[in-house]
Amino acid sequence: MVANDDEILLTVFLKHQQTMPLADINQRLDDTGFWKEFPPEEIEIVSWYVMMGIGQVVTLRVPAARLREVNLAIERCAWGAFSTEFYATYDFTPVAQRNRAAAK
Repeated sequence: MVANDDEILLTVFLKHQQTMPLADINQRLDDTGFWKEFPPEEIEIVSWYVMMGIGQVVTLRVPAARLREVNLAIERCAWGAFSTEFYATYDFTPVAQRNRAAAK
């Protein structure tokens, strides 16, 4: 699904704090309300994967005007359990498919 003109795709790396055992990470997330607060309501989850040895990789479809809400949810609920990285993302699939078809 392609983002609208007023939306962005945002990929968030939630890198596990490797100094903490998983039980402690999960407790921290429970204590901060992470599962209730992230992502904010009505922000679409495009994908959410575990990357073994790293943590979790989440791609969200975010209306541009709500980007701050996503950032605040991370700051309030994820820090301490994860270190974070954010990347603006776009769907390259249609371009790759077009390029592959043209290469035949």
